[in-house]
Amino acid sequence: MQTCYYEVLSVSKSADGAIIKKAYRKLAMKFHPDRNPDDKEAEASFKQCTEAYEVLSDLQKRKIYDAYGHEGLKNSGYQGPSNSDDMFSGLGDLFGDLFGGGGRRRPQRNGPQPGNDLRYDIEITFMEAVHGLAKEVEINRRDTCWTCEGSGCRPGHKRTTCPSCNGRGQVIRSQGFFQVSSTCPQCHGEGEIVTDPCKDCNGSGLVEKNKKVSLKIPAGVDTGAQMRLRGEGEGGRRGGQSGDLYVVIHVKEHDFFKRDRQTIFCEFPVSMVQAALGCKVEVPTIHGKKAMPIPAGSQTGERFTLKREGVPSLRGAGRGNMIVQLQVKTPTNLCDEQKNILKDFDALCQKNGQHQESEGFFSKLFNEVLGKKDKDTK
Repeated sequence: MQTCYYEVLSVSKSADGAIIKKAYRKLAMKFHPDRNPDDKEAEASFKQCTEAYEVLSDLQKRKIYDAYGHEGLKNSGYQGPSNSDDMFSGLGDLFGDLFGGGGRRRPQRNGPQPGNDLRYDIEITFMEAVHGLAKEVEINRRDTCWTCEGSGCRPGHKRTTCPSCNGRGQVIRSQGFFQVSSTCPQCHGEGEIVTDPCKDCNGSGLVEKNKKVSLKIPAGVDTGAQMRLRGEGEGGRRGGQSGDLYVVIHVKEHDFFKRDRQTIFCEFPVSMVQAALGCKVEVPTIHGKKAMPIPAGSQTGERFTLKREGVPSLRGAGRGNMIVQLQVKTPTNLCDEQKNILKDFDALCQKNGQHQESEGFFSKLFNEVLGKKDKDTK
Protein backbone atom coordinates (compact mmCIF):
# COMPACT_ATOMS: atom_id res chain seq x y z
CA MET A 1 0.00 0.00 0.00
CA GLN A 2 1.42 3.37 -0.99
CA THR A 3 1.82 6.07 1.64
CA CYS A 4 -0.32 9.19 1.36
CA TYR A 5 1.67 12.08 -0.12
CA TYR A 6 0.26 14.49 2.48
CA GLU A 7 1.44 12.16 5.25
CA VAL A 8 4.88 11.88 3.66
CA LEU A 9 5.30 15.68 3.85
CA SER A 10 3.36 15.94 7.14
CA VAL A 11 0.96 18.58 5.80
CA SER A 12 -2.82 18.82 5.68
CA LYS A 13 -4.85 18.40 2.50
CA SER A 14 -5.69 22.13 2.63
CA ALA A 15 -2.03 23.20 2.73
CA ASP A 16 -1.10 25.78 0.12
CA GLY A 17 1.96 25.72 -2.12
CA ALA A 18 4.16 27.71 0.29
CA ILE A 19 3.50 25.30 3.16
CA ILE A 20 4.15 22.28 0.94
CA LYS A 21 7.42 23.78 -0.29
CA LYS A 22 8.53 24.60 3.26
CA ALA A 23 7.75 21.05 4.43
CA TYR A 24 9.66 19.55 1.53
CA ARG A 25 12.67 21.80 2.11
CA LYS A 26 12.89 20.56 5.68
CA LEU A 27 12.75 16.89 4.65
CA ALA A 28 15.14 17.41 1.74
CA MET A 29 17.68 18.95 4.11
CA LYS A 30 17.37 15.89 6.33
CA PHE A 31 17.47 13.08 3.75
CA HIS A 32 19.49 14.54 0.87
CA PRO A 33 22.15 12.01 -0.35
CA ASP A 34 24.92 14.60 -0.06
CA ARG A 35 24.29 14.66 3.68
CA ASN A 36 23.70 10.92 4.01
CA PRO A 37 26.25 9.13 1.83
CA ASP A 38 25.70 5.37 1.43
CA ASP A 39 22.52 5.51 3.54
CA LYS A 40 19.88 3.47 1.69
CA GLU A 41 17.06 4.39 4.07
CA ALA A 42 17.75 8.12 3.69
CA GLU A 43 17.95 7.62 -0.08
CA ALA A 44 14.53 5.95 -0.11
CA SER A 45 13.02 8.65 2.12
CA PHE A 46 14.45 11.37 -0.10
CA LYS A 47 13.00 9.70 -3.18
CA GLN A 48 9.59 9.38 -1.50
CA CYS A 49 9.35 12.99 -0.28
CA THR A 50 10.60 14.28 -3.65
CA GLU A 51 7.90 12.30 -5.44
CA ALA A 52 5.29 13.67 -3.04
CA TYR A 53 6.50 17.22 -3.60
CA GLU A 54 6.52 16.77 -7.39
CA VAL A 55 2.85 15.79 -7.32
CA LEU A 56 1.53 18.20 -4.68
CA SER A 57 3.39 21.21 -6.09
CA ASP A 58 1.81 20.64 -9.51
CA LEU A 59 -1.80 21.93 -9.53
CA GLN A 60 -2.98 19.52 -12.24
CA LYS A 61 -1.35 16.43 -10.69
CA ARG A 62 -2.57 17.41 -7.22
CA LYS A 63 -6.13 17.79 -8.49
CA ILE A 64 -6.05 14.28 -9.97
CA TYR A 65 -4.42 12.86 -6.82
CA ASP A 66 -7.00 14.47 -4.50
CA ALA A 67 -9.84 13.05 -6.57
CA TYR A 68 -8.56 9.58 -7.49
CA GLY A 69 -5.40 8.91 -5.46
CA HIS A 70 -2.39 7.00 -6.76
CA GLU A 71 -4.44 5.01 -9.24
CA GLY A 72 -5.74 8.21 -10.76
CA LEU A 73 -2.19 9.41 -11.35
CA LYS A 74 -1.25 6.12 -13.00
CA ASN A 75 -4.32 6.24 -15.24
CA SER A 76 -3.35 9.79 -16.26
CA GLY A 77 0.05 8.53 -17.38
CA TYR A 78 2.16 9.62 -14.40
CA GLN A 79 4.55 6.89 -13.24
CA GLY A 80 6.61 8.89 -10.76
CA PRO A 81 10.22 10.02 -11.23
CA SER A 82 11.95 7.18 -13.04
CA ASN A 83 15.48 8.56 -12.69
CA SER A 84 17.41 11.33 -11.03
CA ASP A 85 17.07 13.65 -14.03
CA ASP A 86 13.27 13.51 -13.74
CA MET A 87 13.46 13.84 -10.00
CA PHE A 88 15.58 16.98 -10.08
CA SER A 89 13.89 18.64 -13.04
CA GLY A 90 12.04 21.78 -12.05
CA LEU A 91 13.66 21.80 -8.58
CA GLY A 92 16.80 23.73 -9.46
CA ASP A 93 15.80 26.92 -7.66
CA LEU A 94 14.74 24.97 -4.59
CA PHE A 95 18.00 23.07 -4.34
CA GLY A 96 19.96 26.19 -5.16
CA ASP A 97 18.60 27.68 -1.96
CA LEU A 98 19.36 24.53 0.03
CA PHE A 99 22.77 23.49 -1.15
CA GLY A 100 24.24 26.52 -2.91
CA GLY A 101 24.19 25.22 -6.44
CA GLY A 102 21.29 22.85 -6.96
CA GLY A 103 20.77 19.27 -7.97
CA ARG A 104 21.70 19.97 -11.60
CA ARG A 105 24.16 22.45 -12.96
CA ARG A 106 23.15 24.68 -15.77
CA PRO A 107 25.38 24.63 -18.81
CA GLN A 108 27.99 27.37 -18.79
CA ARG A 109 27.72 30.08 -21.39
CA ASN A 110 30.63 30.39 -23.75
CA GLY A 111 30.77 34.17 -23.87
CA PRO A 112 33.69 36.46 -23.05
CA GLN A 113 35.95 35.28 -20.23
CA PRO A 114 37.83 37.88 -18.18
CA GLY A 115 41.52 37.31 -17.48
CA ASN A 116 42.91 36.33 -14.10
CA ASP A 117 44.26 38.89 -11.65
CA LEU A 118 48.03 38.82 -11.09
CA ARG A 119 50.28 39.68 -8.14
CA TYR A 120 53.68 41.35 -8.31
CA ASP A 121 55.89 41.81 -5.22
CA ILE A 122 58.33 44.70 -5.24
CA GLU A 123 61.00 45.65 -2.69
CA ILE A 124 61.92 49.31 -2.27
CA THR A 125 64.27 51.19 0.05
CA PHE A 126 63.22 52.98 3.21
CA MET A 127 63.76 56.39 1.62
CA GLU A 128 61.84 55.42 -1.53
CA ALA A 129 58.89 54.46 0.64
CA VAL A 130 59.06 57.74 2.54
CA HIS A 131 59.37 60.02 -0.47
CA GLY A 132 57.62 57.95 -3.15
CA LEU A 133 58.99 57.09 -6.57
CA ALA A 134 58.12 56.39 -10.19
CA LYS A 135 59.47 53.09 -11.42
CA GLU A 136 59.11 50.88 -14.47
CA VAL A 137 59.00 47.11 -13.91
CA GLU A 138 58.80 44.22 -16.33
CA ILE A 139 56.28 41.47 -15.68
CA ASN A 140 55.66 38.18 -17.43
CA ARG A 141 52.00 37.47 -18.11
CA ARG A 142 49.69 35.64 -20.48
CA ASP A 143 48.14 38.16 -22.82
CA THR A 144 45.28 37.86 -25.30
CA CYS A 145 46.46 36.30 -28.57
CA TRP A 146 46.11 38.94 -31.29
CA THR A 147 46.07 36.35 -34.07
CA CYS A 148 42.85 34.66 -32.94
CA GLU A 149 41.64 37.52 -30.67
CA GLY A 150 41.46 35.14 -27.76
CA SER A 151 39.19 32.55 -29.38
CA GLY A 152 41.91 29.91 -29.63
CA CYS A 153 40.80 29.04 -33.17
CA ARG A 154 42.73 29.42 -36.39
CA PRO A 155 41.45 32.52 -38.23
CA GLY A 156 38.35 31.66 -40.22
CA HIS A 157 37.38 28.75 -37.97
CA LYS A 158 35.05 28.42 -34.96
CA ARG A 159 34.84 26.34 -31.83
CA THR A 160 32.67 23.21 -32.05
CA THR A 161 30.32 21.53 -29.60
CA CYS A 162 32.12 19.14 -27.27
CA PRO A 163 31.24 15.54 -28.25
CA SER A 164 31.79 14.23 -24.69
CA CYS A 165 29.14 16.38 -23.01
CA ASN A 166 27.12 17.58 -26.02
CA GLY A 167 27.76 21.18 -25.08
CA ARG A 168 26.55 20.94 -21.47
CA GLY A 169 29.99 21.27 -19.90
CA GLN A 170 29.09 18.42 -17.54
CA VAL A 171 29.28 14.64 -17.83
CA ILE A 172 26.88 12.43 -15.89
CA ARG A 173 27.65 9.06 -14.34
CA SER A 174 25.24 6.76 -12.56
CA GLN A 175 25.73 6.00 -8.90
CA GLY A 176 23.01 3.64 -7.83
CA PHE A 177 19.64 5.35 -8.07
CA PHE A 178 21.29 8.77 -8.50
CA GLN A 179 23.29 10.31 -11.26
CA VAL A 180 26.29 12.48 -10.40
CA SER A 181 27.49 15.25 -12.71
CA SER A 182 31.06 16.52 -12.95
CA THR A 183 33.01 18.93 -15.14
CA CYS A 184 33.66 17.53 -18.59
CA PRO A 185 37.36 16.57 -18.82
CA GLN A 186 37.55 17.26 -22.56
CA CYS A 187 36.18 20.81 -22.70
CA HIS A 188 36.80 21.69 -19.01
CA GLY A 189 33.21 22.82 -18.53
CA GLU A 190 33.08 25.17 -21.52
CA GLY A 191 30.84 22.98 -23.69
CA GLU A 192 32.99 23.67 -26.76
CA ILE A 193 36.36 22.54 -28.03
CA VAL A 194 38.90 23.90 -30.49
CA THR A 195 39.34 21.59 -33.46
CA ASP A 196 41.50 23.96 -35.54
CA PRO A 197 43.81 25.65 -33.01
CA CYS A 198 45.56 28.93 -33.61
CA LYS A 199 49.23 28.31 -34.39
CA ASP A 200 50.41 31.19 -32.21
CA CYS A 201 48.65 30.23 -28.95
CA ASN A 202 48.03 26.50 -29.61
CA GLY A 203 44.31 26.95 -28.95
CA SER A 204 44.57 28.53 -25.50
CA GLY A 205 43.69 32.04 -26.67
CA LEU A 206 46.62 33.40 -24.63
CA VAL A 207 50.33 33.93 -25.31
CA GLU A 208 53.26 34.52 -22.95
CA LYS A 209 54.52 38.09 -23.06
CA ASN A 210 56.85 40.37 -21.11
CA LYS A 211 55.40 43.81 -20.55
CA LYS A 212 56.81 46.94 -18.95
CA VAL A 213 54.47 48.56 -16.44
CA SER A 214 54.94 52.04 -14.99
CA LEU A 215 54.42 52.30 -11.22
CA LYS A 216 53.81 55.54 -9.36
CA ILE A 217 54.37 54.66 -5.72
CA PRO A 218 53.09 57.47 -3.46
CA ALA A 219 55.09 58.95 -0.59
CA GLY A 220 54.33 57.36 2.78
CA VAL A 221 53.73 53.74 1.74
CA ASP A 222 54.82 50.94 4.07
CA THR A 223 55.30 47.19 3.91
CA GLY A 224 52.08 45.41 2.98
CA ALA A 225 50.63 48.30 0.98
CA GLN A 226 48.97 47.25 -2.28
CA MET A 227 48.44 49.04 -5.55
CA ARG A 228 45.80 47.92 -8.05
CA LEU A 229 46.45 48.49 -11.73
CA ARG A 230 43.30 47.85 -13.72
CA GLY A 231 43.66 45.86 -16.91
CA GLU A 232 47.33 45.00 -16.34
CA GLY A 233 46.67 41.38 -15.34
CA GLU A 234 46.22 38.31 -17.51
CA GLY A 235 44.51 38.87 -20.85
CA GLY A 236 40.88 37.89 -21.42
CA ARG A 237 39.57 35.28 -23.82
CA ARG A 238 36.90 35.55 -26.48
CA GLY A 239 36.64 39.29 -26.04
CA GLY A 240 36.80 39.28 -22.23
CA GLN A 241 38.49 42.09 -20.31
CA SER A 242 42.00 41.72 -18.92
CA GLY A 243 42.41 41.05 -15.23
CA ASP A 244 44.02 43.46 -12.76
CA LEU A 245 47.59 43.60 -11.45
CA TYR A 246 48.08 43.86 -7.69
CA VAL A 247 51.47 45.26 -6.68
CA VAL A 248 52.46 44.35 -3.10
CA ILE A 249 55.13 46.58 -1.53
CA HIS A 250 57.95 45.45 0.78
CA VAL A 251 60.16 48.10 2.43
CA LYS A 252 63.77 47.45 3.46
CA GLU A 253 64.80 48.42 6.99
CA HIS A 254 67.07 51.44 7.55
CA ASP A 255 70.26 51.35 9.62
CA PHE A 256 69.53 54.61 11.45
CA PHE A 257 65.82 55.41 11.15
CA LYS A 258 62.96 53.33 12.51
CA ARG A 259 59.33 53.92 11.66
CA ASP A 260 55.92 53.52 13.30
CA ARG A 261 53.32 54.65 10.76
CA GLN A 262 54.04 58.40 10.29
CA THR A 263 56.49 58.75 13.20
CA ILE A 264 60.24 58.37 12.72
CA PHE A 265 62.50 57.27 15.59
CA CYS A 266 66.28 57.43 15.89
CA GLU A 267 69.01 57.23 18.54
CA PHE A 268 71.49 60.11 18.43
CA PRO A 269 74.89 59.82 20.15
CA VAL A 270 76.42 62.79 22.05
CA SER A 271 79.56 63.02 24.13
CA MET A 272 79.55 63.19 27.90
CA VAL A 273 80.78 66.78 27.71
CA GLN A 274 78.05 67.80 25.22
CA ALA A 275 75.36 66.30 27.43
CA ALA A 276 76.77 67.93 30.55
CA LEU A 277 77.37 71.42 29.15
CA GLY A 278 74.55 71.50 26.59
CA CYS A 279 75.02 72.23 22.93
CA LYS A 280 73.35 72.49 19.55
CA VAL A 281 73.72 69.56 17.15
CA GLU A 282 72.69 68.82 13.59
CA VAL A 283 70.46 65.76 13.47
CA PRO A 284 69.93 63.91 10.18
CA THR A 285 66.24 63.54 9.32
CA ILE A 286 64.48 61.90 6.38
CA HIS A 287 64.10 65.41 4.92
CA GLY A 288 67.67 66.65 5.52
CA LYS A 289 69.66 68.03 8.46
CA LYS A 290 67.88 69.75 11.34
CA ALA A 291 69.43 71.82 14.14
CA MET A 292 68.43 70.61 17.60
CA PRO A 293 69.41 72.17 20.97
CA ILE A 294 70.45 69.81 23.77
CA PRO A 295 69.98 71.29 27.27
CA ALA A 296 72.83 71.10 29.80
CA GLY A 297 72.61 68.04 32.01
CA SER A 298 70.80 65.86 29.48
CA GLN A 299 70.82 62.12 30.19
CA THR A 300 70.82 58.93 28.12
CA GLY A 301 67.30 57.97 27.06
CA GLU A 302 65.87 61.50 27.05
CA ARG A 303 63.67 62.14 24.03
CA PHE A 304 63.25 65.25 21.90
CA THR A 305 60.53 65.83 19.29
CA LEU A 306 61.17 67.42 15.92
CA LYS A 307 57.82 68.56 14.56
CA ARG A 308 56.81 67.63 11.00
CA GLU A 309 60.05 65.75 10.32
CA GLY A 310 58.27 62.41 9.97
CA VAL A 311 56.60 60.47 7.16
CA PRO A 312 54.12 62.20 4.82
CA SER A 313 50.50 61.08 5.09
CA LEU A 314 49.24 58.96 2.21
CA ARG A 315 46.12 61.13 2.25
CA GLY A 316 48.15 64.31 1.95
CA ALA A 317 47.30 65.54 5.46
CA GLY A 318 50.73 66.81 6.55
CA ARG A 319 53.65 64.87 7.99
CA GLY A 320 54.34 63.03 11.21
CA ASN A 321 57.00 63.89 13.81
CA MET A 322 60.48 62.60 14.50
CA ILE A 323 61.50 61.38 17.95
CA VAL A 324 65.23 61.67 18.80
CA GLN A 325 66.50 59.63 21.77
CA LEU A 326 69.85 60.62 23.25
CA GLN A 327 72.68 58.16 23.77
CA VAL A 328 75.38 59.69 25.98
CA LYS A 329 78.67 58.00 25.11
CA THR A 330 81.25 57.27 27.82
CA PRO A 331 84.79 57.95 26.54
CA THR A 332 87.15 54.98 26.18
CA ASN A 333 90.90 54.45 25.62
CA LEU A 334 91.76 57.51 27.73
CA CYS A 335 95.32 58.77 27.97
CA ASP A 336 96.89 59.56 31.36
CA GLU A 337 96.22 63.28 31.00
CA GLN A 338 92.53 62.65 30.32
CA LYS A 339 92.32 60.29 33.28
CA ASN A 340 93.89 62.89 35.60
CA ILE A 341 91.48 65.56 34.38
CA LEU A 342 88.51 63.28 35.08
CA LYS A 343 89.85 62.46 38.54
CA ASP A 344 90.16 66.16 39.30
CA PHE A 345 86.65 66.66 37.98
CA ASP A 346 85.33 63.88 40.21
CA ALA A 347 87.08 65.40 43.22
CA LEU A 348 85.42 68.74 42.55
CA CYS A 349 82.04 67.03 42.28
CA GLN A 350 82.71 65.37 45.64
CA LYS A 351 83.71 68.67 47.19
CA ASN A 352 80.62 70.43 45.86
CA GLY A 353 78.30 67.69 47.10
CA GLN A 354 77.25 66.64 43.62
CA HIS A 355 77.55 62.94 44.51
CA GLN A 356 75.27 63.19 47.54
CA GLU A 357 72.14 62.28 45.62
CA SER A 358 73.54 59.01 44.30
CA GLU A 359 75.30 58.27 47.62
CA GLY A 360 72.03 58.79 49.47
CA PHE A 361 70.21 56.46 47.09
CA PHE A 362 72.74 53.64 47.47
CA SER A 363 72.99 54.15 51.23
CA LYS A 364 69.22 53.70 51.51
CA LEU A 365 69.37 50.62 49.30
CA PHE A 366 72.18 49.03 51.34
CA ASN A 367 70.31 49.70 54.59
CA GLU A 368 67.21 48.01 53.20
CA VAL A 369 69.22 44.96 52.12
CA LEU A 370 71.16 44.70 55.39
CA GLY A 371 68.01 45.24 57.44
CA LYS A 372 66.24 42.43 55.63
CA LYS A 373 69.30 40.17 56.11
CA ASP A 374 69.34 40.81 59.89
CA LYS A 375 65.66 39.88 60.14
CA ASP A 376 66.23 36.65 58.17
CA THR A 377 69.04 35.52 60.53
CA LYS A 378 67.03 36.04 63.73
